[in-house]
Amino acid sequence: MFIQTESTPNPATLKFLPGQEVLGLGTADFPSAEAAGTSPLAARLFRVAGVTGVFLGSDFVTVTKADDTDWQHIKPEILGAIMEHFQSGAPVIDGEAEAGHAAHDGPDAEIVGQIKELLDSRVRPAVAQDGGDITFHGFERGVVYLHMKGACAGCPSSTMTLKMGIENLLRHYIPEVTEVRPVAL
Repeated sequence: MFIQTESTPNPATLKFLPGQEVLGLGTADFPSAEAAGTSPLAARLFRVAGVTGVFLGSDFVTVTKADDTDWQHIKPEILGAIMEHFQSGAPVIDGEAEAGHAAHDGPDAEIVGQIKELLDSRVRPAVAQDGGDITFHGFERGVVYLHMKGACAGCPSSTMTLKMGIENLLRHYIPEVTEVRPVAL
């Protein structure tokens, strides 16, 4: 098994590509070791000293490290943990991956449908290239609330991505959108 790595815009996060499907559909975000109970792979990665977050995508694993930890010291151990997991035959996650967007009913259902469509077709694929995900959380009085995961969470350029990229895109196609704001769950 050959695992490639890619840097992300977030210097505390690296993207690992095992060359095979990780989740297929959906994503799974584990911002702490305590949250990793449903994923044997994430739990294994959190046993590496200095790992502070794990995000699983369709064909990649994104790992976030502590500020005082050097990639040079933990990268070989992370590569080994990923390789051991896939060779073990254990499931990546017990149960279902996150479907993605929050449900939204009500008078703005048509607008929300357009927002989700643009996110799925234009935004999420680009963000996945950087090792993260952005999902719809809510829409209220013209403001779109998005949840940033994986490499996007805590990325120095995340505010620029939200304001200059996603907000401009949504405002261009959907006049009812006036602003985009991040939410932390």
